[in-house]
Amino acid sequence: MPSPIHAAWLPEDATTALATAVHVSGTGPLVATVSDEARAATRLHGGHLEPDPTAARLLLLTLDLARALAGEPAVARALEALDDDGPSCPERYAIARDGDRTAVVGEDDHGLLHGTFALLRHRGEEDVVVRRPAHRSRMLDHWDNMVSHPVMGTVERGYAGDSLFFADGDVRADLGRVAGYARLLASIGVNRVAVNNVNVHRAETELLGPRLADVARIADVLRRWGIRLHLSVSFASPIVLGGLSTADPLAEEVARWWTEAAGRVYAAVPDFGGFVVKADSEGQPGPFAYGRDHADGANVLARALAPHGGVVHWRAFVYDHRQDWRDRSTDRARAASDHFAPLDGRFEPDVVLQVKHGPIDFQVREPVSPVLAAVPATTVAVELQLTQEYTGQQRHVCYLGPAWSEVLTFGLAERGTRPVHELVAGGVVGVANVGTDEFWTGHPLAQANLFAFGALAWDPTADPDAVLREWAAATFGPDDEDVVDTVCAMMTDSWATYESYTAPLGVGFMVRPGHHYGPDVDGYEYTPWGTYHFADRDGIGVDRTRATGTGFTGQYPSPWRERYEDLASCPDELLLFFHHVPWTHRLHSGRTVVQHVYDTHLAGVERVEELVRQWAGLEGRVEADLFARVQERLAEQRRSAQEWCDQLCTYVWRHSGVPDEHGRPIHP
Repeated sequence: MPSPIHAAWLPEDATTALATAVHVSGTGPLVATVSDEARAATRLHGGHLEPDPTAARLLLLTLDLARALAGEPAVARALEALDDDGPSCPERYAIARDGDRTAVVGEDDHGLLHGTFALLRHRGEEDVVVRRPAHRSRMLDHWDNMVSHPVMGTVERGYAGDSLFFADGDVRADLGRVAGYARLLASIGVNRVAVNNVNVHRAETELLGPRLADVARIADVLRRWGIRLHLSVSFASPIVLGGLSTADPLAEEVARWWTEAAGRVYAAVPDFGGFVVKADSEGQPGPFAYGRDHADGANVLARALAPHGGVVHWRAFVYDHRQDWRDRSTDRARAASDHFAPLDGRFEPDVVLQVKHGPIDFQVREPVSPVLAAVPATTVAVELQLTQEYTGQQRHVCYLGPAWSEVLTFGLAERGTRPVHELVAGGVVGVANVGTDEFWTGHPLAQANLFAFGALAWDPTADPDAVLREWAAATFGPDDEDVVDTVCAMMTDSWATYESYTAPLGVGFMVRPGHHYGPDVDGYEYTPWGTYHFADRDGIGVDRTRATGTGFTGQYPSPWRERYEDLASCPDELLLFFHHVPWTHRLHSGRTVVQHVYDTHLAGVERVEELVRQWAGLEGRVEADLFARVQERLAEQRRSAQEWCDQLCTYVWRHSGVPDEHGRPIHP
């Protein structure tokens, strides 16, 4: 018998705020979804749907119909708050209370749906709340395969079971889990989903052609929750599907093929969001084969989508994955800016350049990608990774809200005064961390990362600690403050904890090649992937300075180009990303590099041991199956953290010959 699916942050008792006399009225298809939510809540907890708005205690309204009820005090307060908030904005909502009556007014039906879910989490905390999304596009990319890959399975870099969408080479016949997932996403404001892997195989290519009817089935499920479906497509689709002899983006027959393909998609899925493309990257086909550039490649797809209102997300993750490790002048960190900065201004308006938040590949610590500020005439989206490929693979507790907050609020442009979230007009994209696992995310506590992605994509200035507490209260129940406090205490600094026992000072990688789990300090050092640390008997780190290195620091605007260039001002946490230094180099903290490794790695293991003890104290106070799953994952985290610590400390000792100044034992 299959295990019941965990409700995440929407357990049955979450909807008690709707258990009253509820009036629902508005314009748009999502009003029916809101009505269904209210009906289900009243059946479960009491109350009823009330046709007379004057007799209702809770009014759920879209703005157009709310104005006719402005005589109701709660509605009037919501309307006043919306007027005071400034210009209208799709998906915006207001929640207002007056005595024992509450009104939720959405700018449109999407806003009403978001406001209704917000009401479930903010019961009586403020008399008036107005929220507008900072980004119109808040999107999750699924790296899901239709056919199980012999190494990756049905989800590339997935750690939470199989694909929600695909099984045995087909779209699943039963999309019930997809419906539950869409409800969770709608509750946190996610409004777009790309359902298949950016590494497009032959089977997924057919989603654009003979399997369109199945794509439409998924879209029907997502649409009910205000979510638009996107597809990752192969740049070679005109050859693979269309039988053409070329995919040259400047060839008329290729442009015609993409136009016709887009027309077929929109005939099947009228609200289709668009294409996601990984091209000329890690073996995927692209315009380079025809002597064209990425603007040529992206624009032909954008022109095909434009008449229908779709966009193409063109990934900037382009680099030489066959690099000669002997060549220190080639720098993977430079690649995206080298490729895309010269093309600024040449992309069509319907192209969104999708840029990973750091210049390498979702490492536990990287600087913010300079590409985000290097293409001001191009629409850009920032890409985050929820699936924990390099942050513990959902076997380790690692709450990434603080990491993403640092990225989104980082003052990258205009001499450090303009944050990243103001630069990304194309919105925020996250690589999803869910699957068919009964807890959705493998590690139950990794649900917090999905929740935080939605919260920070909607409001990038939100406090990640407050977001964590909101998730914990919704998931474990707001009435048990001790449980919520313990979970938050475990998770608030868990990103810093993971960093403390893994690759130090921004150097990155040091993971086992292939699956990327666990330590292997030199695992990638002599490979063609461009992920080196250059450790020797004298020191460690990558010289990316303009003066003596690869010149990567020069891709940043001031003041960052100067700050990263200068060893005296480079932040400790990024030291080895930008500089090759002696083992005995002293950090701003006063410790040497060697001592920093010893101290942080040993302290990291101690912190994980504390996590184990903290969770043990919750036995009997959280669901038994959830408790057991987290306990099992923490045991693995404890083992893995010790292995990381031992390997890193021994590696540094063997290379530097410098012992721990506190005399603690290091394996020889």
